[in-house]
Amino acid sequence: MFGDTYPMAEAVRSAYHAGQEDEALEPLVRVDEAGQPVGSIQDGDYVIFYDIRGEREIELTSAFVDRHFEHFARKPMTVGFATMIEYHPDLDVRVAFPPLSQLEDTLCEVVSKAGLRQAKIVESEKAIHISFFLNGKRQEDLPGEQRVIIPSPRPALHAEMPPQMSAESVADAAIEALQDPGNSLVTVNLCNVDVIGHIENPDAIREAVETADREAGRIVHAARAAGVTVVLTADHGTVERWYYPDGTIDTGHTDSPVPFVLIDPNIDQDNRLRGGGALIDVAPTVLQLLDLPQPETMTGHTLIDPDLLAGAGGRRVLLLILDGWGIGDGGPGDLIAQAHTPVMDSLRASWPNTQLKASGPAVGMPSGTVGNSEAGHLHIGGGRVVPADRVRINQALEDGSFYQNDAFRWAMQGAKRHGTRLHLLGIVSFYSSHGSVDHLLALMDMARREGVPEVYIHSMLGRRGERPESGAIYIEQVEREAERLGVGQVATVIGRFWSLDREEHWDRIEKTYRMLVDGQGQPVPVADATSQASRRPQ
Repeated sequence: MFGDTYPMAEAVRSAYHAGQEDEALEPLVRVDEAGQPVGSIQDGDYVIFYDIRGEREIELTSAFVDRHFEHFARKPMTVGFATMIEYHPDLDVRVAFPPLSQLEDTLCEVVSKAGLRQAKIVESEKAIHISFFLNGKRQEDLPGEQRVIIPSPRPALHAEMPPQMSAESVADAAIEALQDPGNSLVTVNLCNVDVIGHIENPDAIREAVETADREAGRIVHAARAAGVTVVLTADHGTVERWYYPDGTIDTGHTDSPVPFVLIDPNIDQDNRLRGGGALIDVAPTVLQLLDLPQPETMTGHTLIDPDLLAGAGGRRVLLLILDGWGIGDGGPGDLIAQAHTPVMDSLRASWPNTQLKASGPAVGMPSGTVGNSEAGHLHIGGGRVVPADRVRINQALEDGSFYQNDAFRWAMQGAKRHGTRLHLLGIVSFYSSHGSVDHLLALMDMARREGVPEVYIHSMLGRRGERPESGAIYIEQVEREAERLGVGQVATVIGRFWSLDREEHWDRIEKTYRMLVDGQGQPVPVADATSQASRRPQ
């Protein structure tokens, strides 16, 4: 590792040349001169899973800590496990940054407490977003809440996801819910644009956009036929800005504003909606339409002139979320503008509409950062700004408290005290909604300060929001920092497709587990794979 090249970075580059890409990269495993894996997770070791966000991290974590795990055979062992944030309250782990609290008085909770029924329709790819996140990070169903989860397609590879996904079935279920007069609020998520937008295939993206437009039209038509007011918006942007300034493709999220369209026969186009709004203004607007009081904890403001609804009584409302549908500039990189979208074009031309901020401080994120589905749905439902875990972690790095964190010290001191190894597991990216390479580098530095003798790094790569073949650059950055610090070796690398699942694709999780525990994967021989024990931190 201390020569002129960085072996795991070079192995990633070789995988690129063989036709692989970051998201679905097959596992790479560092091996010694005898061909044995370097850094496999063993009995008594300690793991820090440093990802944030959390919903895609539950399955892999459970494979290590769930005593009743039954999805595939595991090696008998006990591992001390710490996570950056709480992925699920039932996981037996130490949590470095526990949740501050569940949000109270969210849109969905206010509707429930009023004794009104609500239905939520989504396909499984985005189920957690209109349940857990829209409900203010509350796991359980609310009284009067019905969740209809349509299974998403299950392709072998992410790039093979059909652009139509299960949108037609979502629309069918939404129409059925709208026809039930007992549902006061119907919330629907069409996720084609966001999911397919992360795939480097412009034809598939256009088809996804057109599918979402078409099915949104069917849903809106049914709502109008049932006398239901429509609130149409999105959680963040994606494919409306598909190129970086240098012309390379950006498959990540954006900081673009998102549309907000109000469709109500009693409010015509001449009645303009308030400008300068953000996603936190959606919940107050919906509550106004339902004629329900806005809780004091909601700091957002309705987008509708209150006088327009005075004395009108409560309406039934459809909240339709076009996941990933941002507002672009209409240029060559605006794949939404290039698609055929007669429904959205007509709605925005015929009904009151505005634009909403969906990124940065408006959704609790650092300035200049893009939006994401977690923050988007959390703020749509919460009606207030909720500081992101990333902000709390970055503040801890700035004030130094990160390096005194009890969960991190427990793992590091445990490995040192018991003579076992420390494993740092997570996404390696400049900026991903699941984490940052900066957090990994800080943990490596902390391990040096704590004098942990053996540290192994297990990296997940993803193309979302990154330039082509960026994974190798990050892996080299980590290997260079390990060399500089005298701490850590990159032991494994794998695409996030195999590791960050949330739909019980247990074959993918097993592939990751076998890499981490059994060393299964493409071997990367390292001639100078010197034991870390011979180069303890100075």
